[in-house]
Amino acid sequence: MRGYNKQGSRFNKIAIWLTVLALIFFVFFVATGGILSTNYNQLGNLVKVFTLIRTQYIEEAQTANLVDGAIHGMVEALDDPYSVYLDEETFKQLEEQIRGSFGGLGILVGVKDDLLTVMRVYEDTPAHRAGINDGDRITEIDGRDVRGTDLETAIGLMRGPVGTKIELSVLHEDNKDDPVELEIIREEISVPTVDGKMLPESRIGYMLISQFNEKTPDEVLDVLADLRDQGMRGLILDLRDNPGGELGAATRVADNFVPKGPIVYIDYRSGDEDVKSADDNYLQLPLAVLVNENSASAAEILAGAIKDTETGVLVGTTTFGKGIVQTVFPLNSGSGPKAGLKLTTARYLTPDKHDIHEKGIEPDVEVEYNQDAPGDAQLDRAVEIVKEQVEK
Repeated sequence: MRGYNKQGSRFNKIAIWLTVLALIFFVFFVATGGILSTNYNQLGNLVKVFTLIRTQYIEEAQTANLVDGAIHGMVEALDDPYSVYLDEETFKQLEEQIRGSFGGLGILVGVKDDLLTVMRVYEDTPAHRAGINDGDRITEIDGRDVRGTDLETAIGLMRGPVGTKIELSVLHEDNKDDPVELEIIREEISVPTVDGKMLPESRIGYMLISQFNEKTPDEVLDVLADLRDQGMRGLILDLRDNPGGELGAATRVADNFVPKGPIVYIDYRSGDEDVKSADDNYLQLPLAVLVNENSASAAEILAGAIKDTETGVLVGTTTFGKGIVQTVFPLNSGSGPKAGLKLTTARYLTPDKHDIHEKGIEPDVEVEYNQDAPGDAQLDRAVEIVKEQVEK
């Protein structure tokens, strides 16, 4: 009787999963509008491979792992570096990043030449105390090679519970061939995305936006109010090395700098168009915007809106050229969202309907940045431009 029950149980499990696969097959049928003639063999192979692994593989394969693997494979087959399957931990950390508070190291990173590159190190954070500098390249995280890894996954690997240890292999700018091994303890990180000050001996304010999250619009309002109280008559807005962030935050920030009208057009595959617009309450002061090849995504939405509406002058070098929008879809698992899918769902156009994807935005005034030269030539030129307008 025991043997019969065991075999029956095994048979029932296989039957259940064949039923699940049949349902998946049906979903594919519906999703493709019933046109399965060219994909019948592929879908049949999907069912067959799943069944063979479940019944013939030398060790018992966890169904959850097989499903995760299938999802990973589908997303990777898109050949889109911006569409990513987010496992439970990465999805959680992405949500923390959007909220602006997390357990981490205190660095802002981007991907440059397929290498995880430190764009900014915040003072009095674990990374700062460990000696990490702007421009450093991170090649390994806890022994995992992260060259070519998408940004969300890399950020997810660096974040974790407060008090936990992380090991990094870091290439410093002054020694790009010999990585330094660092052991760092994560801390609660809640750093502002906006910083501002009045430039010395001038009536010109300076505002740096390092990225866009839910807190950024309110931080921009606070900094603008503080600079106005100090007598600001013109502004330098620094978007250099800003990798982007939340679309909604970018459009709310742009509302402070452009007149009434479109900020950005969002074009979807269906042909539908969504327009994010500004009211008529904006800065109306001389403005220069600093951009470079690492100004991307949401930063380009803001820069593009300012350029097209001619409310400011772009200074620096051509931006990164990421003119597509990703939507994050929670994937439910039992009691609630446990994973997510970040999927490219739309293309955005500037107010004059320029498509900047893989092209970037050219500055009005091109100024190269020379890290070996003293000072900041880009900032100096921006100050000259704003000062000329202030003194008119």
